[in-house]
Amino acid sequence: MSVLEILQERGFIEAVTHEEKLKEYLQGDKVSCYIGFDPTASSLHVGSLVCIMALAHMQKNGHRPIALVGGGTGLIGDPSGKTEMRKIITQSLIDNNKKGIKSQLARFIDFSDNSALLLDNADWLTGLEYIPFLRDIGRYFSVNRMIKAESYKMRIDSEEGLSFIEFNYMLLQAYDFMKLSQTCDCMLQMGGSDQWGNIVAGIDLIRRTQNKTAFGITFPLITTSTGIKMGKTHKGAVWLDPERTPPYEYYQFWINTDDADVVRFLSLFTFLPMSEINKVKLLHGSELNAAKAVLAFETTCIAHGKREAEKAFNASASAFGVTAIPRVLLSSSTIPRENDMVVSDDSMPCSCFDKDIFVKGISAVDLFTKIGLSKSKGDARRLLSQGGGYLNGERITGFDQILSYGDFQNQKILLRAGKKRYHKIILK
Repeated sequence: MSVLEILQERGFIEAVTHEEKLKEYLQGDKVSCYIGFDPTASSLHVGSLVCIMALAHMQKNGHRPIALVGGGTGLIGDPSGKTEMRKIITQSLIDNNKKGIKSQLARFIDFSDNSALLLDNADWLTGLEYIPFLRDIGRYFSVNRMIKAESYKMRIDSEEGLSFIEFNYMLLQAYDFMKLSQTCDCMLQMGGSDQWGNIVAGIDLIRRTQNKTAFGITFPLITTSTGIKMGKTHKGAVWLDPERTPPYEYYQFWINTDDADVVRFLSLFTFLPMSEINKVKLLHGSELNAAKAVLAFETTCIAHGKREAEKAFNASASAFGVTAIPRVLLSSSTIPRENDMVVSDDSMPCSCFDKDIFVKGISAVDLFTKIGLSKSKGDARRLLSQGGGYLNGERITGFDQILSYGDFQNQKILLRAGKKRYHKIILK
């Protein structure tokens, strides 16, 4: 099976250019492909995973992925999918963000021995001279065609409008593609569906300047079955950086997947064989809980390593009870199964407090706010007044309830907000 068929089967593909020629191109010798990553933060998030996993699949099938960090274009800001102008960030901040992005991508892609490349378009964009660029590159672009691109239309129709600096973005991304085609023999660009206009512009520029055929693949915008954009939660984005989203919370994000999304997310966000994933379609109700555990384990293993995945799995079992994973279910997964499990709670969010605080006593509303189970005292009062707070499995009767040293068991207490957010407190 070709890598294009693999991506199609797993649900990655929304649109391709020159489909028949692309199939022939990918069936040949090792090819290079690239995806651009915006360095506006020091961490990528779950919303970037489709692009990252697509590059990983390309590498697993013998091709060379190129992750292009937009150190140059990041100084301008991509208007695609945005209704207002992005904040312009400094070069020093971009350089710092690049380091974080590289360490996260290295979890998914092997960069050793040039089997994959991590490049920065600042290396060629920041040295461009304006007049030569307009003369040599700008002459190939039609303003009439550019403003019809979906990414530009959205901004032009918005209240803020499209700035001239953003109007140049399509030219720069097209130039990136042309540059990579020349220096890395890279003739395939991939990206989210909002990048279609930019990708096609690059393909056209390569055709006009080099008389060669380049290719594009776009991926669909992934939303949950409830219509929520992938990776968005009540806390905000789910980050790949363990400092921003700890492995336990990352695991919990995946294990809380809606039943209707389990098969689709196993296909997109794990490397498990489709022959095994398709069997999950036959499961219903509580039977899906084991499949969700495998999804959470595999995604955490890929992003944070097997040891962190096992710790998160065991901590979840300690908090919510053990879910036995049948050996026949998604058998390629290395998740602990049935009698293999050792339950602990080492990865659960945890805080250490002095004993004196609880000897004096502390109100539930103050404690829930202090440890982050509530964003503010107002949120904590609402949560606890509605019966959504728990102490060692027992509902807290009111926001003014005092928690004291007598509530501790073996120097520990377990607090819960709602059904699934836990926090352990240990006395120093």
